[in-house]
Amino acid sequence: MPTAGLPAFDELMSIRGGTPIAPSEVTFTGSDPLFRSPFRIGGTIAAALAARAVAANDLWELRTGRRQLIGVDRRAAAATALGGEDMTQIREGGGTYRPAPLSPSVTRMVSLTQPWRTADDRWFVPHFNLPHLERRVLDVLGCRPTPEAVETAVRTWNASDLEDAIAEARACGGIVRTAREWLEHPHGAYLAGHPVVEIARIGDSDPEPLPPGPDPLSGIRVLDLTRILAGPTAGLTLAEHGADVLMVTAPHLPQVPPFVRDTSHGKRSTYLDYTRPAQATRLRSLVQGADVFIEGYRPGRLEAHGFGPAELAQQRPGLVHVSVNCYGSGGPFADRAGWDQVAQAVTGMCVIQGDATNSGRPTLTPVYLCDFLTGFLGGYGAMLALARRAREGGSYRVQVSLSQSAMLMQRQGLLSDFDDAPGELSRQEFEQYAVTDTDTVYGDLKSLGPVIRMSETPPRWARTTPRLGSSRPEWLPS
Repeated sequence: MPTAGLPAFDELMSIRGGTPIAPSEVTFTGSDPLFRSPFRIGGTIAAALAARAVAANDLWELRTGRRQLIGVDRRAAAATALGGEDMTQIREGGGTYRPAPLSPSVTRMVSLTQPWRTADDRWFVPHFNLPHLERRVLDVLGCRPTPEAVETAVRTWNASDLEDAIAEARACGGIVRTAREWLEHPHGAYLAGHPVVEIARIGDSDPEPLPPGPDPLSGIRVLDLTRILAGPTAGLTLAEHGADVLMVTAPHLPQVPPFVRDTSHGKRSTYLDYTRPAQATRLRSLVQGADVFIEGYRPGRLEAHGFGPAELAQQRPGLVHVSVNCYGSGGPFADRAGWDQVAQAVTGMCVIQGDATNSGRPTLTPVYLCDFLTGFLGGYGAMLALARRAREGGSYRVQVSLSQSAMLMQRQGLLSDFDDAPGELSRQEFEQYAVTDTDTVYGDLKSLGPVIRMSETPPRWARTTPRLGSSRPEWLPS
């Protein structure tokens, strides 16, 4: 199917600019819906994946003078938003692969992170992922961590007072707004005036030709200082196109093990605590050899330790800095942290999902669509910036956000018929994209692999899924 008339893809191509691609370069197959949701999840994610592949193609053309054919299936694209617990299997003793067991911590988080009615008959989504952030929410609410207790506590608050109190406590949560309310809110209005992927030149440097290698990102070095889903997915995007991606975390930082497992394919992992002087010095030495720096910390956190985009661009002229957060590049909520569910709540998605499914209340979508869409867009922006660096030089800042991704999804219009959506790929569809990874720290895995098809350099996982902290803090030889 030709690409003309696909609004999300056209919007992303307008951010790319430059010479338009040939109509035959990208082919979309399959159709929505895969999930019981009115949103065009498959089509929108497929558009982001196709745009990412076009950006990889731009780098490939800089290397070889050739362009490749690209194919993306909308159903397979939609399945990427399920998360690993639904798209990862583990081999049992008899050799049979079974779905990975559900994580009790994720199941518990989902039971608490829901829209709850407030005293003024609004709805509010408090977020309960990671122990320290959960504690902050519970301290505000003054309740135990059970659905019944959270529901009762939220019912005693007016929505706007609770949103302010949660923000004051540096916790996460948001009022469930309609799409119109969000666009009329100062923050929604700010985001509506900015592209879904923001790319700005933040420093001067000489052009840097791409290093030799067999993939679009061969020889490109990426520091991945992210956790959970959206940020690690941006790093995974670059690893799949051939980059050396080094995840940087610290032993004391809380993690969600299944999310670590399923966003670490093809990467390496090391431990460095940037709050300790000696380890911060080591991280700065890695920055000097890096091409891309991805971070997903609360806004301002890394800047306070000397790792903001301006400082990093001075240390390493030509660096591409990618920030992944909930609320974007500016506006009144710019200093707040958030998650997929919070973005769905504040931007109008929960209201639309609840109304369309006759739930009788605002409802979250059945998948982490903002997380994965944002991660793919972060990788897309990084590759666009690398191409600009190769052609004209410069350091760049790329900014993507969960809220912008939610708004992009809503701009694609709604489906009217989704009641019979299967909710998952068939076994045959899954096997078309499945990748096995044996002898990992998690056991022998079979996972939904990269779903982009490229005629010369199909995305792949070149390394086994690592154990956290298993690599030395150094770059591979060039």
